[in-house]
Amino acid sequence: MAKQATGNFEIPREMRTFAEQSVEQARKAFDGFMSAAQKAANSMEGQASAAQTGAKDMREKAMGFAEKNVAMSFDFAQKLVHAKDIEEVTRLQTEFVQRQMQMLTEQAQELGQTVTRAAMGAGRQAS
Repeated sequence: MAKQATGNFEIPREMRTFAEQSVEQARKAFDGFMSAAQKAANSMEGQASAAQTGAKDMREKAMGFAEKNVAMSFDFAQKLVHAKDIEEVTRLQTEFVQRQMQMLTEQAQELGQTVTRAAMGAGRQAS
């Protein structure tokens, strides 16, 4: 007779520890990447004053969005590592995807507004 699954899903302690260490290493690598990206983005600023302001606003927003999105992904990974069962994993995944979609929509709108303001400012400077 086949043994029925009880629905309990337990992640072994060693696997959980490994996953936590992997998440922490990825977080450190991302912090290094963000530092290098900030330096590169700062070095790219240098056009006309209106374009420079627009580029700076875009860079700051994009970097802020990237940091926020990755931080949320790390938080999600931490929650997954500590999930008690497959139902919790499914719930966490659903919540994460819904939050990400909402955030990406808001971020796209905000970036669009920033681009419009920069273009209007550049147009006024050219006149």
